[in-house]
Order: sequence, then structure tokens, then C-alpha cells
Amino acid sequence: MGPRRERRDKDRGERRGSRGLGRKRGRRDTRTAASALPELSTHNWHARTGELAETGMSTMARRLPSVIAQAAGLAWRASRTDTIVTISLNLLAGIFTAFGLLATTGVLTALFSGGPTPGRVREALPSLALVAGAAALRAGLQAGAGWAQARLEPQVERLVELRLYEATTAVHLPALDDSDFLDELKRARSRGMLAAPRVVRHAVDVLTGAVGMTAAAGTLGVLHPLLLPLLLLTALPEGWASVRSARMGYLTELALVEVVRRKWILADLMVERRHAAEIRSFTMRPFLLEEYDRFAAYQRAVELDLARRQTLARVTGDMLQGVATAAVYVALGLMLWQGAVPLAVAGTAVLAIKAGQTSLANLVFAVNQCYEEGLYFGDYLAFCDAAEARIPRRALPGEADASECEDRRRLPDDFARIQVKDVTFTYPGADSPSLHGVSLELRKGEVVALVGENGSGKTTLSRVMAGLYDPDEGEVRWDGVPLTGVPPQDVWQRVAVIAQEYTHWPMTARQNITMGRGPGTGVGGGAHTATGAGSGDEDPAVLAAARASGADEVVADLARGYDTLLDRRFQGGAELSGGQWQRLAVARGFYRDAPLLICDEPTAALDARAEHLLFERIRTHADGRTVLLITHRLASVRYADRIHVLKHGRVIEEGDHDTLMAHGGLYAELYSLQAAAYGAADPPAA
Repeated sequence: MGPRRERRDKDRGERRGSRGLGRKRGRRDTRTAASALPELSTHNWHARTGELAETGMSTMARRLPSVIAQAAGLAWRASRTDTIVTISLNLLAGIFTAFGLLATTGVLTALFSGGPTPGRVREALPSLALVAGAAALRAGLQAGAGWAQARLEPQVERLVELRLYEATTAVHLPALDDSDFLDELKRARSRGMLAAPRVVRHAVDVLTGAVGMTAAAGTLGVLHPLLLPLLLLTALPEGWASVRSARMGYLTELALVEVVRRKWILADLMVERRHAAEIRSFTMRPFLLEEYDRFAAYQRAVELDLARRQTLARVTGDMLQGVATAAVYVALGLMLWQGAVPLAVAGTAVLAIKAGQTSLANLVFAVNQCYEEGLYFGDYLAFCDAAEARIPRRALPGEADASECEDRRRLPDDFARIQVKDVTFTYPGADSPSLHGVSLELRKGEVVALVGENGSGKTTLSRVMAGLYDPDEGEVRWDGVPLTGVPPQDVWQRVAVIAQEYTHWPMTARQNITMGRGPGTGVGGGAHTATGAGSGDEDPAVLAAARASGADEVVADLARGYDTLLDRRFQGGAELSGGQWQRLAVARGFYRDAPLLICDEPTAALDARAEHLLFERIRTHADGRTVLLITHRLASVRYADRIHVLKHGRVIEEGDHDTLMAHGGLYAELYSLQAAAYGAADPPAA
């Protein structure tokens, strides 16, 4: 039950933040808490009937071998040497345990024999030496096994973390819009990933307990055949209680998975700096605390009910085990009374039963923990399998099937045109498509604009063109090569994106510019390097991208220039304004030097002067490259070669500025509204 206590201790700190509100609410049972969270039934958050049905006691015996096999396979991949050493030394320790118990019979036989005491002691000395030697060797072997096991666990952690993050960073982008996928990710990351080293540890503990139990059972079997079933009798009550308790805990985890995820989201909102000003200015604190406490109260009620039921199961198991132990000793006494076993054998049997009960208790606990952690580890494995199945299987670099792409047409390093043909795309869980039969074309060196009102599909279309989304229908071709037939990395390396929503990477200014393009990854402009300690020996490509975007002015004001860490949470770190971060994001796009530059609302955080300068810089930087410009600022698209107007996922108008103005459609309406806002016939040109 240790992992659950760890989780409760971890969550206790979160609950303190709402303790004041919790006192007002008082005690609540599960039914009251559930009624306070109608979302649980409305959103069907714990509809996991299939998973719950697979956690019965009858499945434990069937599943446990596979759990141990998975743990062994994971340990083997992490470190073959440490796995072999751990198993071998534990097996040897069990052999010496059995040898020491059998040698004890010789000691007791000598001590219980007739004759003077000094003589009996002298006769027992050889057997005593064997017992002491066996104990010393067993202790040394167990210490060596523990050392190898301690080395193994961090290697297992590294292995499972890499697999999870390799999958989440490569999974097809629509998966991250799928709420079910995000729930599975939460389960895999919060408990599943943590369970991996634990399941290996408990699998080793199962081996250790089984070896000790086998040693004691083998000793009893040698002493008298009837002693063995008596020992096994003591295993049943504790085994029943442990398995029942583990199942209760797992079912509770499943029921609470979405509640915990909502709590974590609310906790992030209340502690992250970027939300602090809005929380205060809109006096959102009471609302957020109230929401958090609703979920915390529900979780608390469920966990209190779990603790009650688990305690009842454990107390019942302990009582039954006490009865079974008493029965074992009564049976042993009767056998001794009737002369079925000698006194020395009975003494050895008592020691063997005590050792066996200790090993049995360890074994039952380890089996319980291994099974329980195996349930969470199964969540991790299931998520990884599902996530890897959602990675575009178009021969990712380094994979075994990469050679299959050699016969396919390669994506050109540059392109003459990009064609979008009858593309339809629907987000996971959406009722209607975001794009309906869209067709358009981009030619090399053009500046093509996508305009339209919010929700018209502009960003979605750009992501389809960049290979981030696969269309449900239709296709995107680069010089006749369909994107669905090439590795997605080949597409992404040929695209640079300057987006409205960009990440404030907690890294240095240099890394914020160069991180998307390492040595040798360039397509259109050759390989770049990003070395150098300061501006004096800075990579010329970094300097050029910074100057082109205006980021050089931002870096000039930083204490350590390009080596300044852009995160005030760390000592010596700096924080930038929204416009300064925007310039670094633009520099990152320029540094990538890709043949297709997508600018998705790139001036949202800039003032009018900075916006004008940025569009001038984009036009200058394009210089033969193709630019796909997405913006609401229609003054910025006046000089685009072609403008496509989207509405409800369809292209309803296209042409240059003059053509669309003469047409008098949606573009002319939106442009005229913006022009009127500027109080002029035409908005100021960018």
C-alpha cells in the first residue's frame, strides 16, 4: 500500500491550498461529492467498464506471470549484466538458506542427544560452523543482489521515459486534440511511468520471496511431508486480502483519473506566473479555489471510502492468518506428541516455519505490489503501443522499415509548386469538418495569403500543407509527391513556422533561435552550427537571423547576450516582453532557412511600428522562398501575389487585392471595415 500512501502524501500538499474552504464544507460521503460534480456523468469521465472487468481476483494468477515476464524483459533491455547478477545472486542466497536450515537439524540433534553438555556442544560445533557460514554467505549474496538491483532501477527509468517521450513527440498532431488520448497520457505519465521501475523491483522481490519460500518449503518437505501443506495454509488469508486491496486501489485510480487531471490543470492555473495578473485583475481567485475544492472534496471522499474498505480487507486477512498460524502449530504439536517427528526435527521445523512465514509474507506483499504496479505499468504499455500506432508510419529515420522508402519518390529539397486538392479535415471528436474540399496552389517565390474570420480554417489548412495533419480526404502534393507517402520529418525540415502561439523556451537566447535546426539538418541553405560564447564569435547565420527579425536589439540589452537564460525562475535568468519573445520566434523561423515559410498571425504581440517593420523584413527575407501568410491585418496582404479567402472551411474567393476589392465580396467587406477603423480610404500599407 506504500505507493498509494506516497500519492496521498503528494496530493496532501495540493489539498492544503483549499483547506480553508474544506473546513466550511465539512465531511462529505461519496454520494454527496458525486452530486457536487455533475460533470462526471455528463462527460462520461469514468466509463471504463472493460478495464474494470479485467481486474478480478481470478485474473491475477493468469496475469502475474506476464507482468513478471514484462518486468524481466524491461530489466533485460535496461542492463543484461545487472539483471543476470540480481537473479543469480538471489538464487544462490536461497540455496544457502535451505542449506543453513538443514544444517540446523544437525545442531539440534547433537544438543538433544544424551551425554555431558560439553560433549554435546563439541558435537554440535561442526554443524554450527556450517550454519554460520551459510548465514554469512547468504547475507553477502543478498547484499550483492541488492547492489545490482539498485543499479538496475535508474536504467529502467531512463528506458521507459525515453520510450514515452519518443512516442509523444512523434505522435500525429491530431492525437493531442483527442481527450481520450490525453487521459491515457495522464495515466501513463503519472502512475504508469513511475510504476515501471517499481514493477521491476517487486518482480525481483517476488523472486527473492519465492526463493526463500522454496528453501523453507524444501526443508520442511525433507523433514516431513505433512509439514509443507501446513506452511502453505498460512498464505491464503494474506494473499486474498492483498489482492482484494490492490484491486480496490486500481479501480479507484481509474475512477479518479479525470478528476486528478482537472485538479492538476487548476493547480497550474493558480501557480503559473503567466496567469497571475489576470487572476488578480479579474478577481478569479474565489472561483478557481471553489472549482479546485469541488474536485479535491470528491477525491478526498472517494479515497476515504477506499481506506475504509482496504482496512476492513486487511483486518479480515490478518485475523484469518492468525487462525491459520495457530492451526499450524497445533498440528506440529500433535505430530510431536504422537512421535511422528523427533524433537530435533520439530525444532528445525519451527525455525523453518518462521523463516517460511517471513519469506511468505514478503512473497505475498511482493506479489501484491507487483500485481498492483503491473496494472499501472499495463496502462503505460498500452498507451505507448497506442501512441506508437498513431505515429505516421512513413518510414521514420532510423527505423527498420526506412529502407522501404528508397524506392519511393523523394521530396524535393526545394519545390516548384505545392498543390492542395479537395482537402477535407475533421478534428477528433468534432461534429463537422474544419476544412471542406479545399483546393489551392502555391508556387515557388510567391507570397500567398490566407484570410478570413476566426474559425474559418486558416491555421488548420496551413498545418495540413505543412504535413502536421493528414487530410481525411484529398491530398497535398509537393512537386507531384503526396505528403502521405514520405516521412513527416522530410516535410517538417522544409518548413519554417512563425506562429502567433509560440513557446517561451526556458533556454538561452541562442538556443531559442537555433534549437530547431542542428548541424547538418538544413535543406535550403546548408548546415549551420550554433557555437560561440558571445557575439564576437557568434555563428553568422544566427546574427543574420537576429538582424533580419530585430532580435539583435533584444539580445543587445541582455546581460550575457546570446548566452542569457530566458527564464526568471532560474538564477541569472531574464524575462522578455511579448514583443521581444515574438522577435526571437521570428528569428527562429528565419534561421531555419526553409523553402516554405508559414507566418501565422506573426504580429499579434507587436505594436504598429514593429508590425510594419516585421512585414518588411519577411518580404526581404523571402527573396525566392515561398511565404504563406495568415493574418487578420488585411493591410499586410495588399501586396500578396494571391489571396485566398476562407469561410467555414471553404475557399470562397481568391485573387489579388485589386481583383478581390472589385469583386465586392467578403474580403472587400473586411478590408473596408478595417480601413474605416483607420479613418482613411485605405489602411496604412505595411
